[in-house]
Amino acid sequence: MNQTHPPVLVVGAGPAGLVAALTLLQNDIPVRVIEQDINPRIGQRGPGIWPRSLELFNFWVFQMSMIWGNHSHPSVENTPAIPFNVPKLMGQQLLDVILRRHLDKFSCSVEFGTELRSFKQSDEGVTAVLAKKQGDDEILETFDTKWMIGADGGKSVVRKQLGIMFPGETRAEFRILTGDIRLTGVALDRTHWHQFGDLNDKCVSLRPTDEIGKDGWHFSILGRDMDLTNLSQNEELIFETISSMCCTEMSFNKLVYSSEYRVNIRMADKFSEGRVFLVGDAAHIHSPTGGQGLNSGVQDSFNLGWKLALVEKGLADSSLLETYNKERLPVITEMLDMTTSILKHARTTGGTDAWRTTLLYMLGIHCRFSSIVLDEFATPVEGKPINTYRILDETELEAGDRAPDAPKLLHVQSGESDSMTLFSLYRPWCHTVIVFASSPINATPILAALESYDKHVVRSAVVIPSSAPATPVASLADFVLLDQGDHAYSAYLVEATQTKVFVIRPDGVIGAIVHGAEGVRKYFSRIFRNI
Repeated sequence: MNQTHPPVLVVGAGPAGLVAALTLLQNDIPVRVIEQDINPRIGQRGPGIWPRSLELFNFWVFQMSMIWGNHSHPSVENTPAIPFNVPKLMGQQLLDVILRRHLDKFSCSVEFGTELRSFKQSDEGVTAVLAKKQGDDEILETFDTKWMIGADGGKSVVRKQLGIMFPGETRAEFRILTGDIRLTGVALDRTHWHQFGDLNDKCVSLRPTDEIGKDGWHFSILGRDMDLTNLSQNEELIFETISSMCCTEMSFNKLVYSSEYRVNIRMADKFSEGRVFLVGDAAHIHSPTGGQGLNSGVQDSFNLGWKLALVEKGLADSSLLETYNKERLPVITEMLDMTTSILKHARTTGGTDAWRTTLLYMLGIHCRFSSIVLDEFATPVEGKPINTYRILDETELEAGDRAPDAPKLLHVQSGESDSMTLFSLYRPWCHTVIVFASSPINATPILAALESYDKHVVRSAVVIPSSAPATPVASLADFVLLDQGDHAYSAYLVEATQTKVFVIRPDGVIGAIVHGAEGVRKYFSRIFRNI
């Protein structure tokens, strides 16, 4: 991978920008990542990692689960189809550290203290003017690249210079002082998330986190009549406010970080213009209720990354990039409506019970409406609402839905005897064609149709039912898998006698559900050029 002149410039090194960079690097696309802050940001910020994001992190070949905290959601268990069904907590500061370490493995590092000043784009590329801080001096650089991704937050320079509108509202009445603190309290256990007061008056919440220290807590303070601006500038006053509202004896050690937060609910009217794209907070900001922000940014980046990689490699036409806008805009629109509804409920009732829904798990998000997905089994219903943000219903499965997992798959090709999961096949650099067939022989015509596609971006697996013999077999497929527990057939709603083909996109979305070879070719004609 040639890193001397990267074809992609990523502006902003928060989770959305780092995930975009890592997704491209795993597709062998060099990137340059710049961040205007001189040092990495500190603070927990948005710590909730929902199940769908955990699945996407799993599609990378490196391990993400280092230090996970407890979540306040109802007790749920993992299932064969949903192996990451328990939400996790990880502060953004630590998440960024982990992502940057993986970036280092690709000989790519974040250039801190480097700011985007301006840019111009043409049909051939983007010319950016960068300003790099060196002590009290500043060095200007003109950098030519082919694509640019704006992950530079709610005040995005990229979005503003594109002239993209950012309509919405500021909820001035809903302000929060949030931060990290080290303290001990007589009645504070470190198992639970503690809340004192209620959200429609004044409230303090404390969440234990060992990321800060054995006495570390992430706190939030809000109140209708509180002067949070003054409070944020006075460490002693913060201590006094927490102590007075928590009604327990406390000993304060250190204020690590604090920041005043004002709720903004806004979304760009489009997420791209020419060769420049917006992801994460640069494209949408919303109420913290529901904890969807960081996760939505991560999912923006996964959606964009594989498409941009195929276009940069010359394997797909640039029109594929238009589907980033078309697939993400409806999802984010509904996300904003949902999180705003939760905010309204919290302010009205003073409680957080509206958070306790698996809708927030993001497993039911879909793009069935997308122009590049293909389903030969679904019957279109005219006038049916898109409803992109929904609770997962495992009794139905269509193209555009999240692809389920399945464990205990025995690899029965000659010389192999490994047990696998379907998720172990799904990777951000390739489509995976899953052929459910009663025997490998029945899959041969479909596999033969795949021979014309680049093996680096399309791979295949035949899944046979548990009733089939577990004898080694030669096949054109990369994997022949015996579904020992019938988990795959159950999750994908396939009968043992059926032949049914699923094409899984690099972002873990079902791109196609088709009958056979012709359907596979039809789907890939929407993705690849000249095939």
